[in-house]
Amino acid sequence: MAGHLGKGEETLETIVKSKAPDLGIPPGACVIEGSLDPCTILIFGASGDLTARKLVPALYNLYLNDGLPKPCLIVGCARKKWTRSDFQGRMENAIKKAGNMDTSKWPSFAASLYFHPLEYDSPQSFKKLADFLRDIDKKGSTGGNRIFYLAIPPFLYKATAQMLGRAGLSVKSARGNGWSRIVVEKPFGRDLKTAIDLNQTLHESFQENQIYRIDHYLAKETVQNMMIFRFGNTIFEPIWNREYIDYVGIIAAETLGVEHRAGYYEQAGVLRDMFQNHMMQLLALTAMEPPSLFEADRVRDEKVKVFRSLKPLANTGQEENLILGQYASGTIDGKKVPGYRDESGVNPESLTPTFAMMRVFIDNWRWRGVPFYMVSGKRLPKKLTEIVIQFRGVPHSMFRTILGEHIMANQLILGVQPDERITLTFQTKNPGATFCLRSVTMDFNYYQNYSGPILDAYEKVLLDCIQGDHLLFWRQDGVELCWSFLSPILEQCETCPERAEQLHLYESGTWGPQATQAWMRQITGSRLR
Repeated sequence: MAGHLGKGEETLETIVKSKAPDLGIPPGACVIEGSLDPCTILIFGASGDLTARKLVPALYNLYLNDGLPKPCLIVGCARKKWTRSDFQGRMENAIKKAGNMDTSKWPSFAASLYFHPLEYDSPQSFKKLADFLRDIDKKGSTGGNRIFYLAIPPFLYKATAQMLGRAGLSVKSARGNGWSRIVVEKPFGRDLKTAIDLNQTLHESFQENQIYRIDHYLAKETVQNMMIFRFGNTIFEPIWNREYIDYVGIIAAETLGVEHRAGYYEQAGVLRDMFQNHMMQLLALTAMEPPSLFEADRVRDEKVKVFRSLKPLANTGQEENLILGQYASGTIDGKKVPGYRDESGVNPESLTPTFAMMRVFIDNWRWRGVPFYMVSGKRLPKKLTEIVIQFRGVPHSMFRTILGEHIMANQLILGVQPDERITLTFQTKNPGATFCLRSVTMDFNYYQNYSGPILDAYEKVLLDCIQGDHLLFWRQDGVELCWSFLSPILEQCETCPERAEQLHLYESGTWGPQATQAWMRQITGSRLR
């Protein structure tokens, strides 16, 4: 761990250096354990941005690191009348555009790519798809194992799931010939009612253990290591409670605006886009009790207990615990950027929030009275996701005659992105004859002294889908409990007569509305100025 200090702090020399040798870890090591079932991966929405930017590059990188089963066929499905070679060519361009990938093995990977035109509302089209899959299953020896990835607009989720069931492509209909899994991207509904409706439709054809609700935040290294950090180290878990922790801050900041997603974002806003999924998962991992075993359902059981324990904002004064904002024009990285209402596709009088700061409380023994501040917004000065654990100050300052009453309390920061790292700030004495206090920081980077393959979030969740591991995915009860908490907030925010007055404009390139600055200073101190 090396000293890594903010402005105005002194450097602490290396405390501990890893003695582990560079083992020259080969491709595939630390990617999979054992063998994987051969399978076919179908991507619905194969002509879309998600497929080209995330999914196919992720699958290709897994291939480069021996992280895909053998054989593994990939079938793109979309309304486009592309040929197989059209699809292969477009995906090759996407890989080249990524710019940082070895393309020497692309021809052998491309041989596993197929394309099948599809109409999402046509039973006949899905019947043809079933026939096509049976044909390539025989040629590729995949045993009828299939993953259906819904990289399509949310309004098509229900129809696509129903059509898959009616075409005999779910396990329930296929009579046990191979396994079948369906992957659903967020959003999982837009409120509690639509989330329940979506789940009921999915369960018409697929059982819960076949459904994979993706939240790619959960696949980031720091997020995964949260449980290891808390429950695998004796020194932290005993103080992870209301007796020692003053407050917790969870921040997810973006420099980007709405970009090309105006149609979706106008209907969603920051609460649906970030809080119902990413922020709630980070909250649960920070606050959950230790599961009895590191298994998917045991872990998700403990997350559900956190969601059940959330104190409704209606009971604590919503206006005191929620501040909403919308970005106006400003400057990001030295460039002028438009306000949200000036973005293409946005209503010029839009009241859609692009920023929210929410203070929530968890009503249980461990966390009673500890505030959790959750902050997320667009067009902020820095792309940053982190969890701040602010410990309480010392109960009595024996140094007050020398240093005064105030001694800075310890702070633990778990960086999720862009830097995946853990930092711990504590107090020590300056060298020299005088008794002067200084804050120093121990810093750990997850990739320090590691030479093996690095998987991004989509690569990790795709691999888990292939392995049938639900640990990093939402379960139905968790989705519905989070909507139960957020739906009353959304209803009040979107129907109250004072909605326009309660939406605070903030300049792009700043840390949100003026009304949040006191909270932001409390959460971050001077680090984000």
